[in-house]
Amino acid sequence: MPDHFRAAPDRGTHLARRRLLVVAAGGVMVGIGTVVGHGGARPVSAAQDGTASPAPGKASPAPRGASASASPSAPGKPSGAGTTKARPEPRPAASRAGADAARDPASGQPMYYLDDGRKVIALTIDDGPSPVYTPQVLQVLEKYGVRATFSMVGQNVSYYPAVARDVADAGHTIINHTWNHANLTSLSATKQLAQITRATDAIHAAAGVRPRMFRAPYGAWSQRALTYCAAEKLLPLDWSVDPRDWSRPGVSEIVGTIMKTTKTGSIILEHDGGGNRSQTVAALKIAIPRLLDEGYHFAIP
Repeated sequence: MPDHFRAAPDRGTHLARRRLLVVAAGGVMVGIGTVVGHGGARPVSAAQDGTASPAPGKASPAPRGASASASPSAPGKPSGAGTTKARPEPRPAASRAGADAARDPASGQPMYYLDDGRKVIALTIDDGPSPVYTPQVLQVLEKYGVRATFSMVGQNVSYYPAVARDVADAGHTIINHTWNHANLTSLSATKQLAQITRATDAIHAAAGVRPRMFRAPYGAWSQRALTYCAAEKLLPLDWSVDPRDWSRPGVSEIVGTIMKTTKTGSIILEHDGGGNRSQTVAALKIAIPRLLDEGYHFAIP
């Protein structure tokens, strides 16, 4: 079993818009209830509890090396993995009023891009906290004065609460990434809710904050989860730049993808948990100063 799959599966330009939400093509199911990101290969069957099969031609992201599960990981085994999917291209810039309306979590769609002005981007770090790699990432961010968004898995927070506190104390934002990185589209409504609320409780207990954003593992959005986000005023956060660092393609490959695909409004996906993230740390040491030199500014969604 790969090192990034020790337990439950843990996953995965440009125009002005004030955090404009863009809907993945073919991703919104009308009448059945699953919003699924691109990528992956294993469809899920429809159910009466609010999950459903993806639209024709769109399959749910399949975990690499293991099936999705809502069961907690074995004690002492942090969750962590990754997957990828294609991102929608940004649409023409909307009016400020339209962008502000789309930014409202009640709109019920994931956010793929920011609109905080020219050259403003966001860096998101997923699947931690990790006692090995999260502190290294924090050091890089501190060196360059960058604030990032950490999508934390609740189970990992319960294992390493002090690391989660360090992230919050350093001024970064922690958001909910479910309890054990389960594919929500394969779960009942009750289990989906438990995945989200249990992670929120763990983050609050460890870091003293309640997340105001939520990211679905694998970018696989169920309608149940989106409805819950709207009701609880949680911003559903996705991404638009994926260098696939979880697959360890090499530092130069990670850096190259970031530099080639990042544009105004991009939300960059990286990982500090789920396995060996030494390439991610090394890549951030190169990519962040290059992005700053190109005039980009990092913001929190």
